[in-house]
Amino acid sequence: MPELSTFVLTSTAVAVIGISLGVMLPAVAMGWAVSRAMDALARQPEAERAIMRTLFIGLAMIESLAIYVLVVVLIILFRNPLLEYLIS
Repeated sequence: MPELSTFVLTSTAVAVIGISLGVMLPAVAMGWAVSRAMDALARQPEAERAIMRTLFIGLAMIESLAIYVLVVVLIILFRNPLLEYLIS
């Protein structure tokens, strides 16, 4: 049974690394997008409505990437097909 505990520990470590990268990179992208939107608003205040609408759509798309990463990591942690192979 030591290979089972090693496998569970390894898959948990990989899931933690995956979720940390999967949250950090979209967070950096969101910060960059907001920064660019504020710069665009400072240059053209009359285009506020179009800039903000595009910004919110872009932020929603970026946030969906982080949610997809969370779903995949949870699937790996709680429904790992290799775990059933090792148990039997």
